[in-house]
Amino acid sequence: VDSKEKADGKKSKSKRVECCGYPVSIFFIVVNEFCERFSYYGMRAVLVLYFKYFLLWDEDLATSIYHAFVALCYLTPILGAIVADSWLGKFRTIIYLSIVYAIGQIVMAVSAIHDITDTDRNGTPDNMTFHVALSMLGLVLIALGTGGIKPCVSAFGGDQFEEHQTTQRSTFFSVFYLCINAGSLLSTIITPILRSKECGIHSQEQCYPLAFGVPAVLMVISLVVFIAGSGMYVKAAPQGNIILQVCKCIGFAIKNRFKHRSSKYPKREHWMDWASEKYDKLLIVQIKMVLKVLFLYIPLPMFWTLFDQKGSRWTLQATTMDGDIGLIVLQPDQMQTVNPILILTLVPIMDRIVYPLIKKCGFNFSPLKRMTVGMFLAAMAFVAAALVQLQIDKTLPVFPSSSQAQLNLLNIAESGVTVTIPPNEPVVLGAGQASEDYIMFETDTIEVSLNTTSEARRFTLTKEMRQTLLIAPGNFLNLVEDKTAKPEKGGNEIRFVNALSTPVNVSTKAANYETISPLLFSNYSLIPQGKHTFNITNGVQKCEYTKILGYGAAYTILLPSNLIWDDCGNIGDIEEIQPNSVSIALQIPQYFLITAGEVVFSVTGLEFSYSQAPSNMKAVLQAGWLFTVAVGNFIVLIVAELAKIPQKWAEYLLFACLLVAVCVIFSIMAYFYTYMDPAAIEAQYREEKELEPEEKEQLEMTKDQLQTSYLSLTCVHAL
Repeated sequence: VDSKEKADGKKSKSKRVECCGYPVSIFFIVVNEFCERFSYYGMRAVLVLYFKYFLLWDEDLATSIYHAFVALCYLTPILGAIVADSWLGKFRTIIYLSIVYAIGQIVMAVSAIHDITDTDRNGTPDNMTFHVALSMLGLVLIALGTGGIKPCVSAFGGDQFEEHQTTQRSTFFSVFYLCINAGSLLSTIITPILRSKECGIHSQEQCYPLAFGVPAVLMVISLVVFIAGSGMYVKAAPQGNIILQVCKCIGFAIKNRFKHRSSKYPKREHWMDWASEKYDKLLIVQIKMVLKVLFLYIPLPMFWTLFDQKGSRWTLQATTMDGDIGLIVLQPDQMQTVNPILILTLVPIMDRIVYPLIKKCGFNFSPLKRMTVGMFLAAMAFVAAALVQLQIDKTLPVFPSSSQAQLNLLNIAESGVTVTIPPNEPVVLGAGQASEDYIMFETDTIEVSLNTTSEARRFTLTKEMRQTLLIAPGNFLNLVEDKTAKPEKGGNEIRFVNALSTPVNVSTKAANYETISPLLFSNYSLIPQGKHTFNITNGVQKCEYTKILGYGAAYTILLPSNLIWDDCGNIGDIEEIQPNSVSIALQIPQYFLITAGEVVFSVTGLEFSYSQAPSNMKAVLQAGWLFTVAVGNFIVLIVAELAKIPQKWAEYLLFACLLVAVCVIFSIMAYFYTYMDPAAIEAQYREEKELEPEEKEQLEMTKDQLQTSYLSLTCVHAL
């Protein structure tokens, strides 16, 4: 853009080509948006699981960093809008920040390659600092990229239309919104599937490099497609950013008021009136209207505090549930697809059926009342999540505390035995039988006696641990450690105990247990959900043992001394930790409530903001709206790090109660709010001060540009 065009505030027009009444250039923009949204939501879908299972962070830290990233993604659009409108223009801003974005996605994919630092080839990175540093760098670059181009892409698409193409422009924004939803929906289905695959050079682990790599490729494609249409774009020159102008005016008013704080200076009707010495009266009036709406925004962050936890806390909740819902098996991070599906369903239902029906019944369902209902629905979603968590907690095993130890008894001898451990009652175990449940001990030293021998053996138990006492032929006793936590990643911890007199080798596609010596246990191996066939051999004979595994269980599989080699028919298993039994489908009600709340709250809030904003201040209110999303995510970060509530259901109820309280406050604020007609107020002040023709022309140009920017930001924030 040359200096003359920039000075005149005109558009730089390339060769204009149309197809079916639409500029061909918009097709490049639509494809670009689909690829970019696929890239962003695909990466974000698996992010919290990457933190927990790859970087090995606890749930609170994983949640905190996830929401810090989301908050940054909603802060940077303000920066992107200022850069585009004041210096670079939309086209160059999109190009430069898309390059930053693509680099960030590539860095994330590289950070997830465990083989880079896995020198001992055990599947776990040896230099975790390297992977953490790379992932944090990648996330910062992604936040700068995705946030920076948010306010530019759709507005740039709007610039491609002539003034008379209002119908085509409206259709473009509808298609643009559809691309956002399509990219989100497809990516949250596909990337969890890619994540669940196993890959690696030296050891096979969950394939986070592929789950991040595909979004990186989509982002590169997005950039290439956008550049390919360069010769056809209409490129508007930067015309200055209204947000900066508003900030300067407010800053001057505060500074001037502070200078004249003495009582000898007469008071003014509004503190913004202290800017009248430097700024136009119409601008001051417009800012007053904006501040009135921004005051209503104060309680709004709490809604986003709850809403964005569907990608963190709810995903982690899903890892403790059963993903097999009959026809399909869902990954924990795939439950997020329910949100875009319900959005596409509920938006037309609300607009075409619910709202008209309420209006016909004579109820005044104003925008602020709708927003209040939306907040209440979100609170009810977290009540539903708490109820689901209570059901999950009922199925979780009771692990020993710091002052306790737990012991399981397993008899692999060929005959029954009676085990006495004072002060407990004697336990009778048949051949190949384990005790019904773990025995809890408050002391760390126990004495064990068998009915087959008069000698008592003393053992030292480990506090906070589960252990198994193996009872073998010849009164042989062996104490081994068991799992003291639910298996990670929704997998199953499986080990074998060999009661045969010869060594055996056990293998399956998911793990190789190698050689298991007589009367000893193998190590645990993490086996995914599904049907698995274990190949068992002693070098001479062999058989296949098949077991169907669910999610999150731990088993010890007993190879008895009288193993039937024909079909492995008498192999038994001891369930140490029961599988997840609460269906993941129980999360659907909470997703329905949170999405219904989003449709009623977010869509209505954007509509309300547009109707109450002055003609040239709509982008300012949109910036304030995005800021509430960022603040909401920071609140999650603070609660996760400071509250440290051990019971998840209690945390869900805490958030629900907080939002209900905020909902009451907002309803009171809304009751006293007086709806404005910004156009009428502006017209009144324009009559008082007739504008010059050039000023009128510039005002109309600014108004048209900012309306397009607002529509674009509305589309960007749709999800």
